[in-house]
Parts: sequence; C-alpha cells; structure tokens
Amino acid sequence: MSKFGGNNNKKEVPAVTSSSLSDIVFMLLFFFMVTTQLRETENKVIVKLPQASEVVKLERKDLASYINIGSPTLGYQAQYGTDARIQLNDSFKTVDDIRDFIAAERDSKNEGDRQFMTVNIRADQDVRMGIITDVKQELRRCSALKIMYSARKGE
Repeated sequence: MSKFGGNNNKKEVPAVTSSSLSDIVFMLLFFFMVTTQLRETENKVIVKLPQASEVVKLERKDLASYINIGSPTLGYQAQYGTDARIQLNDSFKTVDDIRDFIAAERDSKNEGDRQFMTVNIRADQDVRMGIITDVKQELRRCSALKIMYSARKGE
C-alpha cells in the first residue's frame, strides 16, 4: 500500500459565484460615464479644414471659444441656403452677434483666465475670405485679439 495514492476520492470544483459580477459591471459603467467627454455643440456647418505646413496644438482647450464658418449641412440647406454661414455654439448668427458671444464666453471663464481666452476660427477651405475678414474685424472691436485658425497638418 502506498502512502500517498491509497485514497481515490476526487474532490469537486466548487461552482463560480456571480455575486460580485454586478459590482464589477457597475464599476466599469461608472468609470466610462465619468471619463467620457460629450460633444458640447452640434456641427451645423460643413467644415473641411485647410492644410497647413506648420501646426501647433492648442494648449488649453477649456479656454478656447469656437467660431465655425462654412456652408450649412444638408439638413439646414433648405432653410438657410448654401452660402457660408457663421455658427456660434448651436445656432447660426451674423457678424453683429459676435460681440455678445465673446462677452458671454468671457463671463463664463474665471477672472484670472480671461486674459488667456483664445478664439478658434474653424473655417471651411472653400469659404471666401470676406466673411473671415468681417469676423476678424468684429473680434478686434470687442478686444478678442488672441485668434487661432484650425487646420489639418499637410503632407
């Protein structure tokens, strides 16, 4: 008789408990809800960014205010036509509305960060320069002098 192999009783593997599975699922759900950033505005204009030879990333995107310039998307062309339009936040505006937009954006920032606010112009590559010049002139009038243009890196 051997000392180690004499007993042939096989032990059963216990069943896997699923009581902690719901905790893990809710923890993952909470993690993705906290870390996901939702889009703040809906693009109502078509913007194909022009190419640039030198591109610099924006340091603090939370201090940027965006002005989109382009032709309206297909859903809005019946109402607004195909001419280039200015989009501020979620609505179409005119050049005269930029002053109120900049004032509201400044008020939404901390007092110490207002001097670092940057206006980012996202203009379609086929937009005429006249509307961009009008926007720049209005930005000068309301003392928004830090302007950045969005572009894609050229090849």
